[in-house]
Amino acid sequence: MTQTGPVQENAQDHNPNNLPMRVAAVYERVIDASLARAWENVLDWEHLPHLHDSSFSSLELEEAGQWGWRARTKGVPEETSPETLIELVVDRPHSRYVSRTLAGGLPGMEIWTHFAKADERTTQIKVEFHIPHVDEDGAAKLGEIMLGLYETLWDEDERMMVERQEALDAKSKSSNTDQPQEIDLGMADALANKLPLTIELEGRPVNIVKINDRFHAYAAECPHMLAPLSDVPVDQEGCITCPWHGYRFDIRTGEVTNDKDLSLTPGFKVTLTEQHHVIVSRQ
Repeated sequence: MTQTGPVQENAQDHNPNNLPMRVAAVYERVIDASLARAWENVLDWEHLPHLHDSSFSSLELEEAGQWGWRARTKGVPEETSPETLIELVVDRPHSRYVSRTLAGGLPGMEIWTHFAKADERTTQIKVEFHIPHVDEDGAAKLGEIMLGLYETLWDEDERMMVERQEALDAKSKSSNTDQPQEIDLGMADALANKLPLTIELEGRPVNIVKINDRFHAYAAECPHMLAPLSDVPVDQEGCITCPWHGYRFDIRTGEVTNDKDLSLTPGFKVTLTEQHHVIVSRQ
């Protein structure tokens, strides 16, 4: 696909189509995430129907780049939600971006988000909801809805950004220290009563489960963006699904099962000794 950028002309301008617009609400908060994590989150269109599954049921990407992205989305429930074409455009020099509804529910709506660095690990955000073709009462009602929606979205985004930063910090720390490359988890019968279990090997979290009377070990972080997988249940097919982006992995092979070019790494080997001890090591 040839990148063309935004379809909206003068996309970094306020109300480029000169619509009769009202400010329906303004939302402000400080998030426990750096500017780097915040901008990373803005360009991460892929997480919307997975991390925000109570707000988005589906997303079909049309185009993405450093300028932003454009996609067709549906709300929840999918069966009764209209398709909405959203275009998000970044304005880095002014530390802001706009999410503009090109078609679907509330066409012409512009949601402007401004970032300001509070300190190295916190960011001040200000979100303005500009809605066209509504009177004062209509704007107030829609504003209340948008404030509730964005409270939820930013709660979920902040949690993801905090967890990602913690994983990045831990990964950096573990790479600078010597760590054991195998661990003895004790007697198999005793271990089975503790499962599922998350251990640490080479400074990284590893999940231990038992499927069809066999122990398995796999990375407890998604290799895509380090989403924590410790609390993700293994389904009946022996697979786990990343809660951030929907990547689905077979924990026995590490291979992805839903057409993504990725695998759980590094691989781990589980060995049962003659004394019935369970040993986990890197493959």
